[in-house]
Amino acid sequence: MRFALLISALLLPVTIVGQLTAPGMNAVRYTSYPSAPGVRDPVFVYCNPTGTVRGSLNAVSPGGTGPFTFSWFKWSDAANGFTLPVRTETGVMSSSVTNLDEGGYRVNITNGSGYSISLTGWIFTDSPLAMASLQNRTCEYVALRGRAAVDTFYYRDPSGGARIRLPNGVRFLWSSDPVSPIPYPDIEINPQTFSPPLEDVTYKLRVTDSLTCSSESSFFYESIHVKADFSVEPPKGEAPLEVTFTDKSVRAATYLWEFGDDSVSMLKTPNPHTYYIPGEYSVKLTVESALHCIDSLRFDGIEVDESSLAIPNVFTPNEDGINDRFMVAKTSLRYISIVIFSRNGTKVYDFYGEGQILKEWDGWDGHVGNTSAKASPGVYYYIIKAVGWDDLKYDSKEYRGFVYLYR
Repeated sequence: MRFALLISALLLPVTIVGQLTAPGMNAVRYTSYPSAPGVRDPVFVYCNPTGTVRGSLNAVSPGGTGPFTFSWFKWSDAANGFTLPVRTETGVMSSSVTNLDEGGYRVNITNGSGYSISLTGWIFTDSPLAMASLQNRTCEYVALRGRAAVDTFYYRDPSGGARIRLPNGVRFLWSSDPVSPIPYPDIEINPQTFSPPLEDVTYKLRVTDSLTCSSESSFFYESIHVKADFSVEPPKGEAPLEVTFTDKSVRAATYLWEFGDDSVSMLKTPNPHTYYIPGEYSVKLTVESALHCIDSLRFDGIEVDESSLAIPNVFTPNEDGINDRFMVAKTSLRYISIVIFSRNGTKVYDFYGEGQILKEWDGWDGHVGNTSAKASPGVYYYIIKAVGWDDLKYDSKEYRGFVYLYR
C-alpha cells in the first residue's frame, strides 16, 4: 500500500504539468528552482524567426469537479510575484489565454466546493541570429565571415524572485549551393577555403540552438577564380607524334602553352603539335583571368616511342588474310629503304619512303615490281636501310638477309 502511494506521489507533478499546454510551441523545458528543487514547471519555447510570434497557454484542471473558475496572472518583476491580472473565466471546464508576451504565467483554478490548485508556466520566443558575409577574397582563397548568437532567457524563482538562466547552446553550419569545399564548416565561424569555387555559389550559415530553433543567412558569391585544365590526345605513340590539346580551363582570358620542346603557343586552342624526337615530354598550360588570377597545369605523360625495326623471315602471299605481305615491324622511323632480290640477283621489289608515304606503306605483296606477275615461292634476299627520328641508323649486316616466300 505504501509503495502504491509513493508511485502516486511521484506521478502527481507530471500529471499536473501535463494540464498546462502551449499550443504551437516548438520546445518545452522545465524549471529548476533553488527554493523548490522538486517543482518542475514547464518552460514553453516558441521559435520566432519573424519577430511577430506570440505565446498561448491552455489550462485544464488536474482534479476537482467542474465547472471551474480560471484566474490568470503574469509575473511582475516589481512585485516579485504573479500579480498582474491577465484574464478570468468562470463556469468553464478549461481556459486559454493568447497573444502573450514573454514571461511567467500562473492560473489559479477553483470551484464552489473548496477545490483550489495553481498551475505555473513560462513562455519565451526564441530568435537565433545568423549573419553570413564575405570577409575577403583573393585569387587563391575565399574567407567567410559569420556571426552566430542565440537568445538568453531567464525565469524567476517564485520564492524571492531570483533570476535563473535557462540553458541554451549554439551550433552553426556553413554550406554552399552548389556544393564547394568549406573547411571545418561547423567549427570555424570564419572559415577560409583555399579551394575556392570555380562557379558562382550561394554561401549559407545556419545557426541552431539547443531549444531547436534555427536561423539562416546567405549571400551570393560571384566567382573570380581561374583553373587551368586541358586534355591530350593521343598521349603516346611513334614519331612523328601529332598531339591535339583541347582547352578545358575555367575563366581564362590569356593562354601560354609550353610544349616541352622549346616551342610555345598563346592560342586558346593551339594547332596540333608534332613531336619528332623520341622521348618523354612535359606540357604546361598557364592561364590568366581578366582579373589577373593565374593558374597552371602540367601534364608529364607525353611519350614518343624510340625507333625500332624488326624484320620477318617468312611471309605467305596466298590472299588468305594472314601474313600476306612482307612487312617490317617499325616505330619512329624517319625513312626506310627496302630492296628485294631473287636468288639469281633480279630485283623484284623496292621501296623508299618517309613522312606520310612511310606511314601508309603496307609492305611487299609478293608481286614482281609493279606488275601483276607473282613472285615464285622460294628464298629472296633483302637489303634494308633506315634512320630513326632519334638518329639511330639501321644499315648494318643484320638488316641484310633472307626471307622465305610460301604460297
